[in-house]
Amino acid sequence: MERGDDLRIALGQGERAVFLHPGLVNRHGMIAGATGTGKTVSLQVIAEGLSRIGVPSLVSDVKGDLSGLARAGATNPKIDERLGRMKLEGFAFEACPTVFWDLLGERGHPIRATITDMGPALLSRLLDLNETQEGILAIAFRFADDEGMLMLDLKDLQRTLRFLAENAKTFREEYGNVSSASVGAIQRRLLVLESEGADTFFGEPELELQDLLRTSYDGRGFVNVLDATRLMQQPKLYATFLLWLLSELFEELPEVGDTERPKFVFFFDEAHLLFDDAPKALIEKIETVVKLIRSKGVGVFFISQNPLDVPEPVLAQLGNRVQHALRAFTPREQKAVRVAAETMRENPAFDTAEAISELGVGEALVSVLQPDGTPSVTERTLMAPPRSRIGPASEEERRQVMAASPVAGDYDEAIDRESAYELLGKRVERQAADSEMAERMATAEKARLEAEKARMKIERGAGGGRSRGRRRQTLAEAAAKTFVRSLSSRLATRVVRGLLGGVMRR
Repeated sequence: MERGDDLRIALGQGERAVFLHPGLVNRHGMIAGATGTGKTVSLQVIAEGLSRIGVPSLVSDVKGDLSGLARAGATNPKIDERLGRMKLEGFAFEACPTVFWDLLGERGHPIRATITDMGPALLSRLLDLNETQEGILAIAFRFADDEGMLMLDLKDLQRTLRFLAENAKTFREEYGNVSSASVGAIQRRLLVLESEGADTFFGEPELELQDLLRTSYDGRGFVNVLDATRLMQQPKLYATFLLWLLSELFEELPEVGDTERPKFVFFFDEAHLLFDDAPKALIEKIETVVKLIRSKGVGVFFISQNPLDVPEPVLAQLGNRVQHALRAFTPREQKAVRVAAETMRENPAFDTAEAISELGVGEALVSVLQPDGTPSVTERTLMAPPRSRIGPASEEERRQVMAASPVAGDYDEAIDRESAYELLGKRVERQAADSEMAERMATAEKARLEAEKARMKIERGAGGGRSRGRRRQTLAEAAAKTFVRSLSSRLATRVVRGLLGGVMRR
């Protein structure tokens, strides 16, 4: 097994060679810079390097360019020139073992999660629910658990909420009040999420995390390329996926602390999509998970045009920095340059803020964590070229990779087994049938009583207004019955008293 310096990932060449130390990748990182300055290539170089040392990763492919990781690169004058200026031992063009994924299931294997697995807390943060609405969502999950019903997709959750609202009086004592207005507000927010494609994301078969943590037969880590060319237009769904996956890894992976290499690394391009207009509670959840997941051996890299796109509490946790050029034409851009410069360790050889504005394409200011955990002095670096293809794979090449994928056929067909939607549908049908039967019985009983009343009326009419089955008592008969009842009562009293008296005397 490779150890020590052999695990380092060559990032490029400055005054000296610049390396990323894998044992500190779980301290997270950021790749920033204006469009066209080389961010995607830097991401590609790091993902390739991790793959070579056996570390799987997931990269979000916003522009489609990262699909080229599945194909070997080729020489060209610019790459030859760059290689000539650098000292890269053992450089050779090669493809990475790659798996294509797509939340929408169009350009990769589908990724799905179940509503039950997502849980009420995460969904509440995602939907930005208030305290009352969050409580009702928790009731829906509790009710489904108590009834032994699975909530797998959005229609399961919608049906459960509707059932609780329609039967609120029945469940009030056991679960508390379920307001129809609050249920309606939750359902409207779920419809917005559904319109962004969440109906495809929620369901089965659910993603097995081990399928993201694969290594190839020769020990290289698979690069999982998530097609986000359409996903970037659905920021809520993008944020849902990120937080769910980070949360799942945090819950399922064991504590490992700092190791010589990470277990898994995320690269989230267009990071601003995660944070723009995101609920405060969701941002706080992301901050917490990013802070804690490092102990599981998981690293997270955010890729964005502007460091200001990432909230300051998250930015403070990103120890490895690759800063490409920023153009400071507006006050906000000038502030971004200052922020980027202030978060990197100063190099006395140049002014960091000025250098950020002067960098050429393929150049970057790099500060990485050293083996002792401290940031290295910022180095003006000519970034190494990738070994895989710069640019997208063709559709035919994509299909070939998917056909040979280790998960081919495992996730491609959706499964819709019996769950809350179907079970509650049957329950509503039974309730309707029972109600109809009760109504029929009540109608029949009413008709019987009315018929009996009519019969008695007819009989009274035939008997001259008196019932034929009963004769009026005479005065003598009434007096005799009264005397007999009185005599019987006195005799019974004497007998009881005699018995009680005998008992008490004993």
